[in-house]
Amino acid sequence: MRIAMIGTGYVGLVSGICFSDFGHDVICVDKDASKIGRLNAGEVPIYEPGLDALMAKNVAAGRLSFTTDLAAAVDGAEAVFIAVGTPTRRGDGHADLTYVMAAAEEIAQALTGYTVVVTKSTVPVGTNRQVKQAIAKTNPQAEFDVASNPEFLREGAAIEDFMKPDRVVVGVQNARAAEVMAEIYRPLYLRDFPILTTDLESAEMIKYAANAFLATKITFINEVAGLCERVGADVKEVARGIGLDGRIGNKFLHAGPGYGGSCFPKDTAALARIGQDHAFPMRITETVIRVNDEVKSRMVEKIRDALDGSFNGKTIAVLGVTFKPNTDDMREAPSLTIVPTLIGGGARVRVVDPQGQAEGEALLPGVKWMDDPYQAARKADLVVLLTEWNEFRALDLKQMARKMETPRMVDLRNIYSEKAARKAGFECYIGVGR
Repeated sequence: MRIAMIGTGYVGLVSGICFSDFGHDVICVDKDASKIGRLNAGEVPIYEPGLDALMAKNVAAGRLSFTTDLAAAVDGAEAVFIAVGTPTRRGDGHADLTYVMAAAEEIAQALTGYTVVVTKSTVPVGTNRQVKQAIAKTNPQAEFDVASNPEFLREGAAIEDFMKPDRVVVGVQNARAAEVMAEIYRPLYLRDFPILTTDLESAEMIKYAANAFLATKITFINEVAGLCERVGADVKEVARGIGLDGRIGNKFLHAGPGYGGSCFPKDTAALARIGQDHAFPMRITETVIRVNDEVKSRMVEKIRDALDGSFNGKTIAVLGVTFKPNTDDMREAPSLTIVPTLIGGGARVRVVDPQGQAEGEALLPGVKWMDDPYQAARKADLVVLLTEWNEFRALDLKQMARKMETPRMVDLRNIYSEKAARKAGFECYIGVGR
């Protein structure tokens, strides 16, 4: 099939490349000429393991191309995916649909035959009907249907998630659109991956409900961790104990410094706002948002306690600042709350992150970027483990402790144990929920 993918951000680029690997002819479109130039030169503008090789493979096969010319890409396409950004609108929590509606109107002007216009971006309930109205108003002669096809990609594991999904959700209004979407996902049908075909509103709601539930699970275990610290329990054992219950499961039960990233903060805020707009407040989601902010503040206090109550004049090595490992994404990362507070309190902060510097330099002014964790720890007063990159999971703690001015560690991902840290020579070890 011929597919046009509008937007080459994280979702659009990963989806476009993976669709081309299914055997479809895919043209990815973006208004940013410099980004398209980089893609045409074989350069992937985001960090996602394996994406560069998969892109090169499908470009070489002639199934994947990149352009700034939306009209040419849409002409003759059987499906056009909208995968542009929907950031939180400043001040009210709403998802900003400016880019989605602009793309819909531009697509409408370029339609030449029957096409399914598919919203891949995360959008509030009712948006696909708005897209349909906008296209019909712009081009009353257009022959088209709309579909909702929310993404469920984990950064750092996006290719695996696309190729071997837990489920694919498709919202449509009629059988004709459903047939086009079934053909697009035919490789997954043949391998018996679950494909849920439903109505537009249910598909839109599934995305928000899923992310809000996962954010709730993370926040719940982080709140339990705080209580564990007060009563002398170990949150890792508690999480294991409850995770073995098949009704609960063990995923997303790792205590830490709070959730961040491109989805959970934005989508929980949007769901809370949707509830307010429909006079049905989402009380649990609203509480999750508030508690997640409190968790980040609690992490700052852990670091302050490890430094005897003051950041002033202290040298702190921070290991990891992206919101999770295997990505360069800094959006809503806990580090954006924690690190500026350290600097504001008078600390000298050194940062080591395998992929975070490109985005982090602008977002974390005043830090010193370093490549080696042991060098960062030299003469430092404290090491803070903030993102659980594999590079930080097997550190030589003895070597690190010897290099430090005062060997102290705050482990916000519970990678190590107090016993191991003290055996290596650390005089202070503080984890989460232990």
